[in-house]
Amino acid sequence: MSPSKKHTAGRVPPHRMGGMSRLGSVLGVAALAFALASCGTPAAAPPGQGGGSDSNGGDAAATKVTIGVGGQTLLTYLPTTLADQLGYFTDEGLDVDLQDLQGGSKALTAMLGGSTDVTSGYYEHTIQMQIKHQPIEAFVDIGLSSGLALVVSPKNEDSIKTVGDLKGKNVGVTAPGSSTDMFLKYLLVKKRDKTSDASVSAIGAGSSAVAAVENNQVDAAVMLEPDISVLAKRLGKDPAIIEDVRSTDGLQSVFGTDAWPSACLYAQTDWLKKNPETAKKLAHAVAKALAYANTHTGAEIAAKMPEKFSAGDKALYAAAIDNVKVTYSKDGVFPEDGLKAVLDTQRVANPEVGDKKIDLSTTYTNEFVKG
Repeated sequence: MSPSKKHTAGRVPPHRMGGMSRLGSVLGVAALAFALASCGTPAAAPPGQGGGSDSNGGDAAATKVTIGVGGQTLLTYLPTTLADQLGYFTDEGLDVDLQDLQGGSKALTAMLGGSTDVTSGYYEHTIQMQIKHQPIEAFVDIGLSSGLALVVSPKNEDSIKTVGDLKGKNVGVTAPGSSTDMFLKYLLVKKRDKTSDASVSAIGAGSSAVAAVENNQVDAAVMLEPDISVLAKRLGKDPAIIEDVRSTDGLQSVFGTDAWPSACLYAQTDWLKKNPETAKKLAHAVAKALAYANTHTGAEIAAKMPEKFSAGDKALYAAAIDNVKVTYSKDGVFPEDGLKAVLDTQRVANPEVGDKKIDLSTTYTNEFVKG
C-alpha cells in the first residue's frame, strides 16, 4: 500500500528512517531502577468496542482521550509522554489521560475491553490481532527499531559467541509471547532453523532483567535500553552482545531493512472511523514530539520528562535518551518496507501468523499524520 492510500466508504476519511548510529553503552553513573514492561500480546484478547471516554462514539465528545501505554518509563514509548509533557495534546484541543499499564499486552487488552481509546504499543500487535479478527490500525509511527539486543551473561562470554551456541541454554525474555520472545524465536529459526534449541525464562525488564543477567540466572537475554546501559555500569564493562538491532547495520544484518516499525499509536478501526479529527490531532501532537526529540539533546529531553522517570540519576537517564532517540521516527510516517519486515518476522517467529493471509493495508494508515 502506498503512503497515499485512500480509505474507502466505511473506513477512515483521507488525511524514513534517518540515519541510526550504533548505540554505545552508557557508563560512569549509578544504576537506574526503571520499572519497565514487556511489549507482548495477549494469548486471547477479549472482545470490545471503541474506548469508553467517547460515550457518543464521535468527535463531538472525544476531546477526552485515554491512552494506555505499554510501559511508560520504557524509552521506546518516551515520545508519547513527551507530547503530553510539552503540552502538544493540549495545544491540539485534547484532554489526554495517559495510563501506564506496564506491559504491551495489558495496554492492548485494556483498549479492546473499552477501558482506553488508544494504545501506545508495538505495531506488530495490529498484525497479530488481524488473525484474531480484531481490527486495529496504527496511525502514527514512533520507533523505527525495536531497540533489542541479545546479551550474554558474564559466565558465558567465552562459550556463547553465536546464536548457534544457544542450543540447550536458558535465555531470558521479558515475557513469553512478547516482542523480546519473538525476536529470539526469529533468530533461532533464521540461524538454526529451530525455535526449540533454547529454553525461555521470563525475567521482565528493568532491575529484574539486569539482575538476572548480572547474576547469571540465565545464560543470555534479549534486553532493551536503558537496561543494557545499566547492566554495563554494574559489570564495569560492555556486556557481550551476539545480535543487536539498535543500529542501521544491525537492522540490515538481522531483518534486511533500515526500518522495523515498533512503538506507535494504534486504535480499533471502528474508533478511528468515528473519531478521525481526534486521531489527526493525536498524530500531529506525537509528530511534534518526535520533531522535538530529534532536535534536542538527551539532557534537554530529560528535563521535560517526569522527575521519577530518571530514578534519581538524571545524567544516566539523559545519556540513555541520547542513545535511543536515534531510533525514533523523524516524522511519524510508516515506511512500507519496514512494515513488510515486521510481517516477515511474525511469519517466521509466530505460528499463529505463519503463512496466513495478512492485508497490511488495513493495519496502518499515514493519512492522519500527513493530514
